[in-house]
Amino acid sequence: MEDSGLILGNALFQESYYKAHEKEFLELVEKGQHPKALYIGCSDSRVLPNLITKSSPGDLFVVRNVGNFVAPYKPDEDFHSTASAIEYAISVLEVENIIVCGHTHCGAIAAIHDKSELDNPELVHTKKWLTLGEKPKSQALLALGANAKKEDLLRLTEKLSVIAQIENLLTYPAVKSRVDNAKVAIHGWVYDIESGNIDYYDPENSQFVSINSLKTKS
Repeated sequence: MEDSGLILGNALFQESYYKAHEKEFLELVEKGQHPKALYIGCSDSRVLPNLITKSSPGDLFVVRNVGNFVAPYKPDEDFHSTASAIEYAISVLEVENIIVCGHTHCGAIAAIHDKSELDNPELVHTKKWLTLGEKPKSQALLALGANAKKEDLLRLTEKLSVIAQIENLLTYPAVKSRVDNAKVAIHGWVYDIESGNIDYYDPENSQFVSINSLKTKS
């Protein structure tokens, strides 16, 4: 741990960023958090929500998991980590936006197409969790064919998975009711690791478009 640079990093954070923004941090303590959006993203270490959006502390309520998946609503009293974050963001923090952010070169999506790694008995929970990506995988294979280039299949599956997770989000009654009443908007993003660009899902045209195109409309 001492050799990782993380301890030094925290010291630098306290001396630089924290000191420059101390007033904002103290206000977040005194007034509590009022995030603009719930961000559901992948645990991939290459994708940092605050970095790729240049957002500040308090802006995003973040939940990350393998594959940026959302399990369908299941009203039982078992342990549901992502579901609890969704409930808290919607019903307590009353966020007005939900972002489901996938990304290119996603290991979870690759594992769905090549399940050899999932035969490891130590990955029993991961194997079950990744079944949430079977639908977009099947859709991609149907659209491109089993003989399509692997990279094309992966890129399309990554996009279709975001749409599938949005559909799963809408199985949550609290989310569905707020979307229907225009109190919450859901956004589907795919972050391109190689370029830094974000494509967003345009439901009216059923396609992903660069988020940069929105700058000319604002």
